[in-house]
Amino acid sequence: MSEEALIKGSVFDIRRYSIHDGPGIRTTVFFKGCPLSCWWCHNPEGQARTTELFYRKNRCIRCGVCMETCPQNAISLEGGYPVTDKRKCVICGSCVASCYADARETVGQEMEVDDVVAVIDRDVPFYEESAGGATFSGGEPLMQPEFLLGLLRACKEKGIHTAVDTCGLASWETFEDIRKYVDLFMYDLKLVDGEEHRKFTGVSNDLILSNLETLSLRGHKIVLRVPVIPGINDDDEAMREIGRLAASLPHLDAVCLLPYHRIGLDKYARLDRTYSLSETRPPSAEKMAEITDLLSRFGLCIRTGG
Repeated sequence: MSEEALIKGSVFDIRRYSIHDGPGIRTTVFFKGCPLSCWWCHNPEGQARTTELFYRKNRCIRCGVCMETCPQNAISLEGGYPVTDKRKCVICGSCVASCYADARETVGQEMEVDDVVAVIDRDVPFYEESAGGATFSGGEPLMQPEFLLGLLRACKEKGIHTAVDTCGLASWETFEDIRKYVDLFMYDLKLVDGEEHRKFTGVSNDLILSNLETLSLRGHKIVLRVPVIPGINDDDEAMREIGRLAASLPHLDAVCLLPYHRIGLDKYARLDRTYSLSETRPPSAEKMAEITDLLSRFGLCIRTGG
């Protein structure tokens, strides 16, 4: 067994038989940790690099066993329900193991490259029939470059198609290390305006845009993924900026529009976090059609939803 096969990384989910994370049927590996804090993030459990605790209040039967078994005395009763003091909790898993109702769950686990590849390997027949493969998403996979590189190399050795879903915020050196093992970059673009991008994601987009241009210049297969967030980037000017940028790239396969959804809303409650867009509703079909028409005028191939 090679040393690379033993490299460990933090993963919060592995989703098999996915049809929305690249071409064909895919196995998607979700890395833990992300440098952005997007207001609309639907995988908040992927933001922190460390293991976290999910608590499903609707499943809790208020038996009190979690309080009795917590070695840190971090759980107390408030309003009839157990509440965890995050300052005391060390995510030891005692409360999870003792919960009769499965109301508690740890999110995130350390896995070796070989362990992840073994899961991916199970679905090779589906990849072959559907022109699918493995997708590395998150969180942000480029935050764990050695782990990602090990997985990509292992997949290519087995002839498995690889896709990386990235926000693009990483050094070019990191992209340089992995790019020859990546068949498809699914590159997220939220906003072109720098101030707006910093406001809604917490970071500058200078490096993101620079890496996108350089990947395109190198001739890589790129699908630009644009989340459509009402009130944030769905106005004509924001979309025109995206259209102009996309049209200026020397090589781009398509622009994929991702309508905002509220699927991840419950996750914020499980993590005891506040969701910034709790009042925001998904864009209408008419609005999505308008944006598609606007971007199509730039001569771009536009897709919706995956």
